[in-house]
Amino acid sequence: MELLLILGGMAVLLVLRVPVAFAMLLPSLAYIGMSPRISMGVGVQRVTALLDSFPLLAVPLFIFVGFLANAAGLADKLIKALLVLTGKVRGSLAYVNVNASLVFSWMSGSALADSAALGSVLVPTMRKNGYDPNFAAAITAASSTMGPIMPPSIAAVLYAVLTGASVAATFFAGVVPALLIFVALTVYIYVYARNRTELKVEPIPREEAVRTLLGALPIFFAPVILLGGILGGIFTPTEAAAATAMYLLILSFVCRWLTLRGLYQTLAQTAATTGRVMIIASVGALFAYILAREQIPQQAAGFLISLTENPILFLLLLNIFLLLVGMVLEPASALLVTVPIFYPIAQEYGIDPIHLGVVVIFNLTLGLMTPPVCLVLHMLAQVGNLNFGGVLRATVPLLVILFGVLLVVTYVPALTLTLPRLLGF
Repeated sequence: MELLLILGGMAVLLVLRVPVAFAMLLPSLAYIGMSPRISMGVGVQRVTALLDSFPLLAVPLFIFVGFLANAAGLADKLIKALLVLTGKVRGSLAYVNVNASLVFSWMSGSALADSAALGSVLVPTMRKNGYDPNFAAAITAASSTMGPIMPPSIAAVLYAVLTGASVAATFFAGVVPALLIFVALTVYIYVYARNRTELKVEPIPREEAVRTLLGALPIFFAPVILLGGILGGIFTPTEAAAATAMYLLILSFVCRWLTLRGLYQTLAQTAATTGRVMIIASVGALFAYILAREQIPQQAAGFLISLTENPILFLLLLNIFLLLVGMVLEPASALLVTVPIFYPIAQEYGIDPIHLGVVVIFNLTLGLMTPPVCLVLHMLAQVGNLNFGGVLRATVPLLVILFGVLLVVTYVPALTLTLPRLLGF
C-alpha cells in the first residue's frame, strides 16, 4: 500500500507538472508518515547525506563555467576563430556550429548551456548568410548533445555520485561517443551543403584572421587545463573544475570581456541553477532509500530476468524506457529518478557501470530534442524567432542519425571503455 502511494503519487504529480523535487518529496514524506519502520530523523539524514560529497562540488563549478563563458562572450570569440579556419568551405557556418559545440562542450558540460550560448550567435548569423533558419536551429540542437557526453559533464558527475563509479572514468568514457556524434553530423552537413553554392562565407582578410585567432587562443587553454590536469594526476575532477573556473574568470577580467555586473549575473544564475539541481539530488537520495528498503530494484530485476536473460534485449528495453522518461524530464532530474531503479538491475545483467553511464546520459540528452517537451528546440525557436514546428521537422533526420549513433554506442562497449582503461581509470 505504501509503495503504491509513493510511486502512484509521484506519477500523478509529474503529470500535473509539479516540480520534480516536490513530486518526489511529498510522496516520500507521506510514506515516512505511514511507515512505522522509518523515523523522520532518518528521512532528514538521507536528504542531507548525499550533499556531503566532494565529487558533487564539481557540479556548481561546471555550471559556473558555462554561465561565465556565456556572459564573457566566449562563444562569439570561439565562433569567429573557427570561421577563420573553415570560411572557404561550402557550408562553413554549419561546420563552425558543430566544431564550436565540440570545443564549448569541454567547458560547459550541458546541452542547454551549449545551445543557449551558441544558438544566440549562430542561428541569426546562419540565417543572414542564406541558411534555412530551421536547419540552423536543428544542427545547433543536435551538436549540443556532445555537451553532456564530452568531459566535463554535469550529468556524468551526478551519475558517478549516485552509483559510486569513478568520475574521471565516466568523463573519459564519453570522449569517443562524442566524437562519433561529431563525425556523423559533419557527414550530414557535407551531404546537405554540397549542392548549395550559396552556403559559402566570404574569406576573412589575413590580418583580421590572425588577430581573431590570437584573440581566441587563450580560450583553448581552458580544456587543456581541465583534461590535462586530470590526466596528469595534478587535479581531481573537482579540483580541475575549480582551476578551469578560476582561469576563465581571471582571463575574462584581464581581457575586459566581463564586467562586474556580468559577474553578478553569472553568480546569480549559478546559484539558482545549483540550488535547483541540489534540491532534486537530495530529495532523490531519500526516494532511492525508500525504493531500496522496499527492494523495488531487486523485484524489478527478478521480473526482467524471468522475461529474458539476454543483456542485449535488456539494453534495448532500457533505451526505450529512458527515451520515454527523457521526453518529459530534463537529464539531471531523470538521472536522479531512474538510476536507483535500473542500476542494480543492470548489474544483474553484468553490464559495466561506466558503459551504462554513457548510454544513459546519451539517451536522456536526446530527450531534450524529442516531443512533447523539447526544451532545447523550444529555446532555439525562441532565440531565432522561428516556428517550433519548422524547427522540429528539420530536426527529425538529425534525430535519426543520433539514435543510430546511440545504438552503436550501446552495443559496442569498447567505444566507451577502451579510452578510460588506456588512461588507467
